[in-house]
Amino acid sequence: MNSVITIGRQFGSGGREIGQMVSEKFGIKCYDKELLARAAKDSGLCEEVFEHHDEMPTNSFLYNLVMDTYSFGYNSSAYMDMPVSHKVFLAQFDTIKKLADEGPCIIVGRCADYALSDREDLIRIFISADEETKTKRVMERFDLTESQAHDMCVKKDKQRKSYYDYYSSKKWGNVNTYDLSINSTILGIEGTADLIIQYVRDVEACREANGYNHHRSV
Repeated sequence: MNSVITIGRQFGSGGREIGQMVSEKFGIKCYDKELLARAAKDSGLCEEVFEHHDEMPTNSFLYNLVMDTYSFGYNSSAYMDMPVSHKVFLAQFDTIKKLADEGPCIIVGRCADYALSDREDLIRIFISADEETKTKRVMERFDLTESQAHDMCVKKDKQRKSYYDYYSSKKWGNVNTYDLSINSTILGIEGTADLIIQYVRDVEACREANGYNHHRSV
């Protein structure tokens, strides 16, 4: 496997689990929350800042001002004057590029497809699921009532869409933004993972047949 795969996902669709299954099959790394620790280490910003801003843009000037006291590492005046939410995005953006340069991998969420849009070895996937399926999965995972789980799904997806649309030039969940969009309700978690695995193999076979160079274009 020679590709870098990005997975956008609706909350409760099983995107993380599917990404992990695909990564295990191909023997490559899958980055989700792990990306935050790496970005914190690379940038010098504390990890708590990344956790708070994870796929959730904030317009709170006061919060940004207070959290800026935790910032250190990048030293340009333009960078230092940015809201902390922008610093977090840029740090993640840099880390995503570094991870992709290290070799084939899967990166879940966090505008990874946008950060890596100049790569020829990129495969962009989006995973959705029916409302009933997402709600049930979230109920079981977080021990919530049906109403609480549904509200959580709506809130999280709204945050992810806001984050993606704000920082990228595309629309979160729009079919034109991705190479493959899948409803995981139909095939289930394992079936969806199997479909992605076959899709990746077919894409790479087509690229190979067309004389595709797996290395990043310069």
